[in-house]
Amino acid sequence: MQPNKTRANLWMDLGLVAFLIGLDVVARLVPHAPGFMPVAASALFAGRMVRIPGLGFVVPIAAMGLSALALGPDDWRISFIVALAISLPALVGMVTRRWNGIPATIAIMVPCSLAFFANSNFAVWAFSGIYSLDFAGLTQCYVAALPFLQNTLAGDLFWTAVLFGGAWAIQNRAALAGRAR
Repeated sequence: MQPNKTRANLWMDLGLVAFLIGLDVVARLVPHAPGFMPVAASALFAGRMVRIPGLGFVVPIAAMGLSALALGPDDWRISFIVALAISLPALVGMVTRRWNGIPATIAIMVPCSLAFFANSNFAVWAFSGIYSLDFAGLTQCYVAALPFLQNTLAGDLFWTAVLFGGAWAIQNRAALAGRAR
């Protein structure tokens, strides 16, 4: 690959990463339904789209860290587990780059959403002090979190559609413009 093209690709990737981080931070700071955020979808998108694999992990971790500066920190153990869980879509995106189409993308995002729900609420149960550290407390924690699950799934799928659909529309803008005439 030519050096100028390599440099241009790097700048495109860095621009995409900055855009996704900005989107995620703003979405976390403005009023929204609990759990309805683009962070997991942008991690999946970055994992699939950026050419330097490590940049996919930068998106969710930087977005969560920067927004935590404004929102205030949680218990570090909870924050650490949430950061790992919200980074899973970036890893899955890297591994599944060749999977194309809407069904494949949904099949990737839904398990990531469920894994985030399971891991983040396990961390809340284990480290928040809100629930008893027994099976009854764990059950109570997951039951209390069920309303967040529907918002998380809906938000992850909505934002995945927005990001991947937007990329598709940008790549096919000439064909779409021709149809409008």
